[in-house]
Parts: sequence; C-alpha cells; structure tokens
Amino acid sequence: MEKETVEKTGSVEGDNQYRILLYYKFVHIDDPETFAAQHLKFCKELELKGRILVAPEGLNGTVSGTIEQTNRYMEEVKKDPRFADMVFKIDEADGHAFKKMFVRPRKEIVTFRVDGVDSTKTGKYYSPKEFYELLQQDDVIVLDGRNDYEYDIGRFRNAIRPDVKSFREFPEWIKENLGQYKDKKVITYCTGGIRCEKLTAWMMDEGFQDVGQLHGGIVSYGKDEEVKGRLWDGKCYVFDERISVPINRTEEDVVVGSCHHCGKKEDRYINCANPGCNLQHVCCEECEAKHNHSCSKACEEHPDNRYLAKKRAEEAITHA
Repeated sequence: MEKETVEKTGSVEGDNQYRILLYYKFVHIDDPETFAAQHLKFCKELELKGRILVAPEGLNGTVSGTIEQTNRYMEEVKKDPRFADMVFKIDEADGHAFKKMFVRPRKEIVTFRVDGVDSTKTGKYYSPKEFYELLQQDDVIVLDGRNDYEYDIGRFRNAIRPDVKSFREFPEWIKENLGQYKDKKVITYCTGGIRCEKLTAWMMDEGFQDVGQLHGGIVSYGKDEEVKGRLWDGKCYVFDERISVPINRTEEDVVVGSCHHCGKKEDRYINCANPGCNLQHVCCEECEAKHNHSCSKACEEHPDNRYLAKKRAEEAITHA
C-alpha cells in the first residue's frame, strides 16, 4: 500500500484553529543530541508544544499548534531529504494538547530494548478497509500492540489483551503466550503505527509466518471515510492532555472501561492525588470525590495528597 505524505485525521476547515500532528520516521540520524537541540529551538520559534524523541533510528513526535504553525512545521521538516516522505496524521483541536515543548535524544524512538531489530523490515501493511475485513475472519489472531491500560478503555473486538505495562515487555509476553500461533495470520494495531513497526519486525525474526499491521494505526482507522471506526469499542488512549479520543463514528459510544473503585462502566482516567504515587487509573466522578482523587486508601490519607492540601487551603481562606 502506497504511503501518502500527509494523512488528515480531522477537518482543518472548521471553527477549531489548532491542530495536533502525530508522526514518525525510521531513518538514520548521525547525531541525535545536536539534532534534538536544533529541533527544539526551531519548535520554540514556531511556538509549538509537544513531545519529540530523536534517536539514531529516527524521529517520533506529537506536537500541537495553530494551523499556520503546524503547516510551517510540516513544510520545513519535509525540506530535509530524510523526512521528505514523512506521513503526518492531522487532528483538529480546540487548543494546545501539551503544556510545554520537549525534544529529547534517546537510544530508541520507541523503547523496545531488543538488539538487531530492523524496523524497516516490518509486517504487511493493511488499509483500514482491509483490516476491517480481517477483523471479521475467525482464523485471524488480532493482537493489541499497546499497553494493558490503553486496551482497558478501548479496543478492537476480539483483540487479545497484552498483559504488559510498557512496550519493552512485549517480547517476553509474546514468547510466553503466543508461541503456538506462529503459523497463523496475526494482525496487530497501535495508536499511530510506530509500535507495530518494531513489533511485527521482531515477530518475523521470531518465526511468525504471516504478520501484518493496521497502516496508520487506530487514529487513521477512526477517520477513514469508508470504515468509520467500525468494530472498535470504547475510546482510544492518547499520550497528551486529551487522554482519550472517540474512534467509532457509526454506533453509539460504547464504554468498555470500569471504575477502579466501584466497577461502574467508565472511560475517564485521572492521576492519583498522592504525588508519590500519581497512578493513572479509570475513575468515575462519584468515586473521584469519595476517594480524595486517589487510587487507594493509603493514598487517600497520605499527608502529601494534593486534593487534601487544596481542601485545607480553601478551608483556611474560608475561616480567615
């Protein structure tokens, strides 16, 4: 399937004047530290906000800005021959999706910690329509290539839930749980596609015979005008201040997550108010207030609990 340079995942003509760009490219970068410093300066000059990782293996970023700022960014990035065919997934927004701008050098643009994985030798690309058709076949193994907490608020129907909290845990988990499927057709998916590039390459090295991935990831699947997110339930977790976004545009919103405390159907994430914990967990509004914005009894009563500190400050002002 031929890649396009810009892949629009949302209209840019409406009332929203901000956009979010999601992108990556596996290509060799000689000096990630120098590149990162120069790229940070450029992004700040444009007044963009977001997170970008630079490594010897390539570039991986999510940034937000105005239409003018993001257009300028894409134009300038593609002037570099290494990124001339960069695919940008574009989503509209009401404002910035980040508070600051970070560009950091790393050993990998997606942390896998397996030596020798050639991410340019990836599994088959499947368009949203092809992936939709494969989802309906009984003999296809559907593997979620994300972390377990992402799966818990949204996933494709019949997808296998990975018992991993970070991407680098996948190799061991797959060896222990999917070794019997090496001769089966396996299709994978992740948010924007980058994790599946490495995952499918590694699986092929491990002897999986027929491995493929959703081209463009979940965000592209949800915006495809033919598929429109069918067979996706719940929300898609994203790594910015939106936390999650809708995908299925053909059915009523299906909530698949459960409140950490009461078990009620819910798909909103909060961070534990204990700064020493800060666990991100699914929580309904009632339990958020009842449990002091915390994930456990210990965190509810912790002396550093941010919510309790705020309440004490408000009470002090009231009684002053």
